[in-house]
Amino acid sequence: MSVNAPSPSVTRRRRRALITGALGALGLITALATAIPADAAESTLGAAAAQSGRYFGTAIASGKLGDSAYTTIAGREFTMVTAENEMKIDATEPNRGQFTFTQGDRVYNWAVQNGKRVRGHTLAWHSQQPGWMQSLSGGTLRQAMIDHINGVMAHYKGKIYAWDVVNEAYADSGGG
Repeated sequence: MSVNAPSPSVTRRRRRALITGALGALGLITALATAIPADAAESTLGAAAAQSGRYFGTAIASGKLGDSAYTTIAGREFTMVTAENEMKIDATEPNRGQFTFTQGDRVYNWAVQNGKRVRGHTLAWHSQQPGWMQSLSGGTLRQAMIDHINGVMAHYKGKIYAWDVVNEAYADSGGG
């Protein structure tokens, strides 16, 4: 029996539905944040995942680290943290050869101070490229990517548990 893969539009609708559901669940968790007792650590999502040798992670936005409900939930429920946008190309190298890690380090430092491992995200992605990179091609683009990856990896050497090296390598428009 042959099963056809869903069309790209069906896949996008499913992805949106999953994201909407996840955001709704996070909203519910946020609403219940003060209702969960402090001794509930053994029943957290992270603890449940650890029972089967897994981790349970979340993306953290550095701009939300001042929100106590946000950090309380993230600190209690998750064992792995990924920087939402702060380690992407446009955030870490806004100008060619000029790196900035302030916001990525802010997420990293919060995670480490709260006993979390950190997953780096992402070294190469077609989206959120800085303006200087968008017009490059061929060998110049290749060298810019090598320089970028080397710069970011040197800064986070020995700190990051794992990296999403390439994110969405194929066009999500269905064109390959």
